[in-house]
Order: sequence, then structure tokens, then C-alpha cells
Amino acid sequence: MKNTLENTLNEQKIPVLTLNKVCKRFGGVVAADDISFELYGGEIFGLIGPNGAGKTTLINLITGIYSVDGGTITLSGKNITKASTHNKARLGIVRTFQHPRLLDRCDIKTNIALGIDLAGKRGIAEAKNYKERMNTLLEAAGLSGVNLDDSIEKLSYGQQKMIEIVRAMLSHPKVLLLDEPAAGLNHQEMEYIIKLVNIALKENISVLLIEHAMDLVMSICHRLTVLNFGHQIASGVPAEIQENEAVIKAYLGGSHNA
Repeated sequence: MKNTLENTLNEQKIPVLTLNKVCKRFGGVVAADDISFELYGGEIFGLIGPNGAGKTTLINLITGIYSVDGGTITLSGKNITKASTHNKARLGIVRTFQHPRLLDRCDIKTNIALGIDLAGKRGIAEAKNYKERMNTLLEAAGLSGVNLDDSIEKLSYGQQKMIEIVRAMLSHPKVLLLDEPAAGLNHQEMEYIIKLVNIALKENISVLLIEHAMDLVMSICHRLTVLNFGHQIASGVPAEIQENEAVIKAYLGGSHNA
């Protein structure tokens, strides 16, 4: 699959998402220092690094939660660096969070409907016939048996994380930003994550994955970039990253066998 993707990337002229020398500082703290990479349709791009490396900050810059101090962000060749959060969402940049952000006092159906509503606002024709796709996504997430009229609070933590991904995918995003989707999940729930990501790939969605579960990252990501204290210290395919001495020292524990 990865060789096929590499050939596809070589044929594509315009990446879906491009970061070019993106910078962000909070006072004297460098959160992002000249970060650059490209993300193509149907690609899983991993963003890894130690806690505090600047990974979530970068997602916040991409989605417009934080303003960019320098550099540019483009979506399908269009400069969206200064676009607002809701405009970026309408353009197709959708995210999940480390801890699921759901409507706690609402039922499961209402929470899912937010993704369908966003698709409608984006003018996605398929949004009107969402039920089949919703059922496919719920089944992939291991949630086909849930009662959609139940309160979201009846779901386990892992199930709530799945609902957030399902909701994001129902918006038909161009770019899906997953912030530590496997954190706190058991092995079976991690398999559900993989199934959902595979559906995203089949739909040519670009996936940017932040994750500490290295087995998962190395097995599903086509390319990776590594951050450390806001600096981009390495980029490449998983095999290259695993052998990179700077990555081993900064992230994998300082031992080549880590």
C-alpha cells in the first residue's frame, strides 16, 4: 500500500495541505520554529515527538485556534493562514481532540448530527443521504449496536473517542486531524481506529495523526515528521525515522534499541 501511495504522491502536483516555515512563539517559548511539510490526499502523515514538543500547538495553528506568527498554511493551493477557525472547518479542515469534546447533556444522535450539519453547510451533496455512511462508520467503530437516543454519557471513554471521529468523518473533510486518538484505548478499540482511518484513505481524505502509540504510528503512517521543543528534527518514511539518531536521542529514549 505504501509503495502505491508513494507513486501516487509523485503524480500529484498540488498537495492538499502545505505548511511552509510556520512559526509560533509564546513569549520566550518557541512552540513552532519554521515547520514545513506537505500532506496529500489519501495519505496518513504522522506527527510525533515527546510531550511538549509542539504537536497539538501545530494542530491549533492549522485549525486557526492560534494565530501564526510567521510562515504560511495553504489548502489545495489556497492561502488560509489567517482564516478563522469556522471558515477553515467549512473549507474541510476537521479535527478531534486528545480528550473528546462532545455535547455531554445531549444524546448520541445529536452529537453525530453536528458533523452532518457541517457537511450540509459545506454544500456536500452526500450530506442529504448520510444514513448509509453513518451506519458504515458506526459499524467500523464498533458502535453499530448503540441506541442513538441514549445520552452520550452512557458511552465509555473509548466509545466517545470513536463517536468524535465518526462525527468528524461525517463532515466529509479534506483534512482530518487526529490528536492522540488511541490514548486510553484498549487493543480492540485501537483496531477500530485503524478501520476508520482506512475508510478515510479510501475516500481520499488526508489524515494528520498525532500519536504516542509507536506501534500504531509506524504501522499505518506513510510518512512522519518529528518535533522536539518546537523544532522539526526529522522527516521521512517510518523506516528512516526509526533509524534516525536525533529521533532516537530525543524521543525513543536515547537507545538505538528503544
